Amino acid sequence: MPELPEVETVRRTLEKLVIGKTVDRVSVHLPRIVKEPPDPVLFGQLLEGETINEVGRRGKFLKIGFNSWVLVSHLRMEGRYRVVPQEEPVEKHTHVIFHFTDGTELRYKDVRQFGTMHLYPRGEEEHQPPLNKLGPEPLSEEFTLELFRQRLAGRRTKIKALLLNQEFLAGLGNIYVDEALYQAGLHPERTVSSLSDDEVKRLFNSIRSTLMKAVEAGGSSVRSYVDGNGEMGMFQLQIQVYGRKGEPCHRCGEPISRLVVAGRGTHICTRCQN
Repeated sequence: MPELPEVETVRRTLEKLVIGKTVDRVSVHLPRIVKEPPDPVLFGQLLEGETINEVGRRGKFLKIGFNSWVLVSHLRMEGRYRVVPQEEPVEKHTHVIFHFTDGTELRYKDVRQFGTMHLYPRGEEEHQPPLNKLGPEPLSEEFTLELFRQRLAGRRTKIKALLLNQEFLAGLGNIYVDEALYQAGLHPERTVSSLSDDEVKRLFNSIRSTLMKAVEAGGSSVRSYVDGNGEMGMFQLQIQVYGRKGEPCHRCGEPISRLVVAGRGTHICTRCQN
């Protein structure tokens, strides 16, 4: 599933391609993708004549801003957006098409069909599901070490399980939690209450630095992720532990181990993380 760096890369790509385009009509070929309003016909009618004026992101969600509406889109496992000329043949598994007045189209393709779209009046999207329960943005100025300490206080869960919780912190998933914990030298099964002040600071810094490096690299294409131009991300070339079971740790040479934490496959160096 695309995490914050991948969604941010898609956002930056789309921002260059769709700002200023006006919707002529919308074709919805798989109604269950559209969650709000639940009527796909009404969904299309509300967007007719609307112009895209911004493309934002909240956690793992894209926010496409129109004059009067904001489309909140979750790519889930395989969702992809592409901007193409209207004469280009429509690929299989293309479920929603935004037809623009300039003859181009924004197409949403989703092989697994897990993606979602919610449409809300501007200003309401942050107060409605799925955005209303998300935790802080880890790369925002508001996410400070002090706020991180406050949100950790009193919790006894395993640190990896907490970091995967989108209500605690928005945007992190399996790849970047594993990478951040490795960088901080922390075992994913450590309980939050066992962390020292120095370890909390190390983890805060590693979360931010890992995500910033991944955004700069265009995300990680460890499976099927590509950006809005169909380009792969390159952060997988910098990955330290995720998906590297049996390979030597870049720091100490110990083979990377795989275990299951919070129901997720987890990669660690048993020598460097404790």
